[in-house]
Amino acid sequence: MMNKALDPHIETIFMTTDPEYFVLRSSSVKEVASFHGNISGMVPPSVVKALQDKYPSA
Repeated sequence: MMNKALDPHIETIFMTTDPEYFVLRSSSVKEVASFHGNISGMVPPSVVKALQDKYPSA
């Protein structure tokens, strides 16, 4: 939307990558974990366990 606001004549295309090559921000992973989302496909099992310990379910 920022590109459209800067120049409405330029088209912007967003292409997603294969998850294998996707770079995750640790803050995003921690946020998903804090809401008890499934992060098992994003990080190694040891990290899943550590974040489950940090953010236990109620």
